[in-house]
Amino acid sequence: MESTPFAPLAESVASLLPRAKAELAELVAFRSVADPAQFPRSECEAAANWVAEALTAEGFQDVAVLDTPDGTQSVYGFLPGPEGAPTVLLYAHYDVQPPLEESAWLSPPFELTERDGRWYGRGAADCKGGLIMHLTALRALKANGGVPVGVKIIAEGSEEQGTGGLERYAEEHPELLAADTIVIGDSGNFRVGLPTVTATLRGMTLVRVQVDTLEGNLHSGQFGGAAPDALAALIRVLDSLRADDGSTAVEGLDSDARWEGLQYPEEDFRKDAKVLDGVWLIGSGTVADRIWARPAVTVLGVDCPPVVGATPSVQASARALVSLRVPPGTDADEATERLAAHLESKVPWGARATVEQLAQGQPFRADTSSPAYTAMAAAMQAAYPGEEMQTAGQGGSIPLCNTLAELYPEAEILLIGLSEPQAQIHAVNESVSPEELERLSLAEALFLVNYAASQAG
Repeated sequence: MESTPFAPLAESVASLLPRAKAELAELVAFRSVADPAQFPRSECEAAANWVAEALTAEGFQDVAVLDTPDGTQSVYGFLPGPEGAPTVLLYAHYDVQPPLEESAWLSPPFELTERDGRWYGRGAADCKGGLIMHLTALRALKANGGVPVGVKIIAEGSEEQGTGGLERYAEEHPELLAADTIVIGDSGNFRVGLPTVTATLRGMTLVRVQVDTLEGNLHSGQFGGAAPDALAALIRVLDSLRADDGSTAVEGLDSDARWEGLQYPEEDFRKDAKVLDGVWLIGSGTVADRIWARPAVTVLGVDCPPVVGATPSVQASARALVSLRVPPGTDADEATERLAAHLESKVPWGARATVEQLAQGQPFRADTSSPAYTAMAAAMQAAYPGEEMQTAGQGGSIPLCNTLAELYPEAEILLIGLSEPQAQIHAVNESVSPEELERLSLAEALFLVNYAASQAG
């Protein structure tokens, strides 16, 4: 970067990295899982207050902790820009996934720990690191003449739960998040060192299916063989969701779409996903087809007796939590209806089935030909010398993207972030690459400069 006119920005970002690490450690320490059944609400409230204080300290105006309709809190702030400058909305979320089995972590999940050149902790990449990325980019700009655009920041408090609190709040207050361009800091590079914007997101639907066969459990010796087993019925239902090759097989959903663009070599995917030797990948087509362009069903959990302590009983009831990722081009409402109809139709033996929808989000496709993408491409090329910006899909869902696209159809939406494959988001031992944090903070700062210049006059 020394040979470019952006060297001062690069130097500022590098000098801010120790502060970024210290603040990320403070944020990671909050056990901010937006599920009061697992963690106290006070943890999320404390994290929200931390964000509000950070924005206030950076000179943001109208800083507010917003009570959203799902009972969680999002944090908003506005930093005015020069007269006539465009407004950019920066998004991240401070809530995190549960740590899963804490004993499986090599270091405490809520204690940022440096190891082998990475920083480990729940939310380090997804997405507390995204908030730190935004703050670092803005601080670097302020150290080099000022922020050239108006900036709004929104930090969501329930993204991981998918309960839609911020979406509904935005719909009720459409002026709040209005912006010319929106940068969602909740995706990630295709791999470390390869600058990537996410062009598509799969939507999702989450349902709970319950199968009932008896008024109560029965002794398997006395009644087994004739009494209908609800757990066995549920297993049949769940098995029907996949074809023999593992492809998603929900009746009425297209499972043959193709991904045109950046491909994901199978060997790279096996390594990133840590697939055991000798175990096949599921599905057909390219890996990119399977994870970015096609629906994907996952059984997230089953309520049944654990092996330890199980009794010799025919089960009267059983239920499962089923997630369906919905690719762009498929309506999530229709996908939910087809999933529910499929589950109900596959229940054997006349058993009773109930399907309850718990959450839903529409898929998203960005306009990669927009001026904002041109500005980001130049910024990423400067921040990652020798590399050009790539566009990829993402199998995950960010329902807010569609809400923002509907509320502000003229706004350009870009998705960047720190959740590259080595980050292992949602798994144990989640981590962030400090080099990626540095380079993406620089890229975001350069983007704001480039975008402001492209909109001048």
